[in-house]
Amino acid sequence: MRFVLALLAALALAGPVLAVQPDEVLKDQALEKRARDISAGLRCLVCQNQSIDDSDAQLAKDLRLLVRERLVAGDTDAQVRDFLVQRYGEFVLLKPTFRGHTLLLWLTPALVLVLGGIGAYAAMKRRPRPAAALDAQEQKALEDLLKRDQGA
Repeated sequence: MRFVLALLAALALAGPVLAVQPDEVLKDQALEKRARDISAGLRCLVCQNQSIDDSDAQLAKDLRLLVRERLVAGDTDAQVRDFLVQRYGEFVLLKPTFRGHTLLLWLTPALVLVLGGIGAYAAMKRRPRPAAALDAQEQKALEDLLKRDQGA
């Protein structure tokens, strides 16, 4: 039990591990913060389930450096994202934009919930209803049958 508590405490105290190397960090803190904010929303194209900030892949490092180069060149955050989307496709965004071609992606969870609700409702309607309570005459007949079976 102590081991589990120690493990939980260690996990709770562990901060996010970032793959950003010291040589990548910009001297201008404002630009560095903007770079981190942008990088947190960009997908590593190698790992696919990590942001480029969290990935150690070489391509992720190249993308981090590219983001910083564009910021130093004077691009806005939106211009940097647009440049990367233009170059690598919308897959590079961890949170895709809400547009016509991504409508199915955004609406699928709601569609699954609605279809699941309809299925659950249909299953409840098909389920047999519990029998009604016995009236006094039926209860007496049941007791007589049970006594007869126990006596036999």
